[in-house]
Amino acid sequence: MSQSESPLTAAAHQALHKLSQELPDACERLDYVKRMTDQAASKVLGIVESAQEDAQAVGRQGHELSESLQRLAAAPDLSVERARAMMRLCAAYAAGAAGFADRVKGLQTEIMMAQDFQDLSGQVINKVLAMLRPAEAPLQQLLAAHDHVEPAAAATQEQLAGVQTPDKALQQDDVDALLAEMGF
Repeated sequence: MSQSESPLTAAAHQALHKLSQELPDACERLDYVKRMTDQAASKVLGIVESAQEDAQAVGRQGHELSESLQRLAAAPDLSVERARAMMRLCAAYAAGAAGFADRVKGLQTEIMMAQDFQDLSGQVINKVLAMLRPAEAPLQQLLAAHDHVEPAAAATQEQLAGVQTPDKALQQDDVDALLAEMGF
């Protein structure tokens, strides 16, 4: 470390160096989380669409069966054959509803499995944060120190930049002020 380099700058330099080495790995990890999130979201949406179609079919059949039962109950001439036919329809609907419930249970399990990336993505995000957090404070301090130094340095560079033409030439007062700023 040179005499002009402060310990703060050295810490910031070290943090920057470490961050520059870890940044590609952090980006790769975040890309992985993004891919896993996209895959899970697509899978869940597909499962939900499938379940909605099944639910609509079961709902439609239920409404049709309900209407048929109401008509049958209101019929003055209910025969045993018609009652048995309606009972067979009810049994078929009940079997279909039970099958739908089994499918929904399976779909819910698939949805839960599609979210298995969440635990892994949380671990990856924690690792990336662990890479970034140690660099945050030294970088903020470096930027704060740089912000305090920059205006004087920028003014000096602006005053000395380029060829001195008569309209841009430094006057003696400007030179004296510049030397005073530099401690001479």
